[in-house]
Amino acid sequence: MRFEAHRSLAEAMDRADALGSYRDCFYIPKRQDGSEEIYFCGNSLGLQPKSARNYVDEVLVAWKRMGVRGHFEGDRPWLPYHEFATEKLARLVGALPVEVAAMNSLTVNLHLLMVSFYRPTPERHKILIEEHAFPSDRYAVASQIAFHGFDPDESLIEAKARPGEATLRTEDVLELIEREGDDIALILWPGVQFYTGQAFAMAEIAEIGHRKGCVVGFDLAHAVGNLVLKLHDWNADFAVWCSYKYLNAGPGAVAGCFVHERHAERFDLPRFAGWWGHNKSTRFVMPARFSPLPGAEGWQLSNPPILSLAPLLTSLELFDQVGMDALRAKSESLTGYLETLLKECCEDRITILTPSEPSARGCQLSIRLKGNGGKMPSLGPHPLPLSQGERGGHVPLPLGEGFRVRDDKRGKKVYDALIASGITCDWREPDVIRVAPVPFYNRYTEVFDFVERLKGVIDNER
Repeated sequence: MRFEAHRSLAEAMDRADALGSYRDCFYIPKRQDGSEEIYFCGNSLGLQPKSARNYVDEVLVAWKRMGVRGHFEGDRPWLPYHEFATEKLARLVGALPVEVAAMNSLTVNLHLLMVSFYRPTPERHKILIEEHAFPSDRYAVASQIAFHGFDPDESLIEAKARPGEATLRTEDVLELIEREGDDIALILWPGVQFYTGQAFAMAEIAEIGHRKGCVVGFDLAHAVGNLVLKLHDWNADFAVWCSYKYLNAGPGAVAGCFVHERHAERFDLPRFAGWWGHNKSTRFVMPARFSPLPGAEGWQLSNPPILSLAPLLTSLELFDQVGMDALRAKSESLTGYLETLLKECCEDRITILTPSEPSARGCQLSIRLKGNGGKMPSLGPHPLPLSQGERGGHVPLPLGEGFRVRDDKRGKKVYDALIASGITCDWREPDVIRVAPVPFYNRYTEVFDFVERLKGVIDNER
């Protein structure tokens, strides 16, 4: 059957989609001619919920009418405003309410928690991250290492994919922790790797990390609102995330953090203190001595930005209505359909870096053009073809296609042409187009149309 004949299947899947009506809860960006874009960029900035304006206007009206009294009066007073997000956030990340707080930005929260949970000694001072971690994470951990008087070149361990592979094998990560764990003070690991879209076995990483005496923290920037999370059950020490990607809370939205219940009353832990983390019963007495709140709230610094928190509340209501299990089921179907079409129509022209196994990825597929003519690093001998790992934890690449391609002009031209055609995805240097069909607001027909346009753009470019 020809590819063009398959659109009827996509239309049928849209009609049968139990979550299809939730698309109407979001504003879909439009092109100049008034038609809707195909928006596959929720992994970078989620779309605006239509009810977000009501929540923001509510704050503005309260400010206009009551001034400072808005902190204590009205349906949602500002003094406890962040608490309106707590229970829904806890359900979303698989935590207890005492374990989560909406506060600050992701990297600020990461630093605050590393102050408490990265306690290096001469014998155990290393931090483990993945190679090609998101730059902000790498900068943060390197600066923390240096702050404590150690050398990042010696104390920062980066888990690397095997030569000729784009993604990490779970067994290699676990073996590395087993081998190096006695020297590792902190494992800081992503839920989903931003570049390749690979999702990791967080429960196993936490289990073996703790068995080796390491503190285990997670960066969930690309995992929250994307994967089913069980942070409490996984026994993570801490986690951080942003809220502007899959959580649809708007640009620069208030981030979140998790601190496991077992640390809730560890007031002996060093921390950078601020008055919003102080005991609520005496906060406005303003004593000289800091008395931290139990749980994640005790790591707060300042009163939160209410106008930025408001859209998060409305988005969390939508997540609470649908539930992550239903969203994840649609996500696996939607992304699986995208992968199937890409392989059917473009397999000779592209490489999908993201693992095929649904449990080893979220919404995102990372695509690279084959034969881009870029400058390749030395990868050593190319391995024989490899079978898919138990969890889809690695992706064999065609000969010569390593992780870092320095110059991919063809790929960037294809990306620019997709943007010009009304498709919003994103480009990540040096050579990847990231595509993320989000279950809340994307359709199967959009997946079909994207692949059709990608095929046409590549044909024209060639």
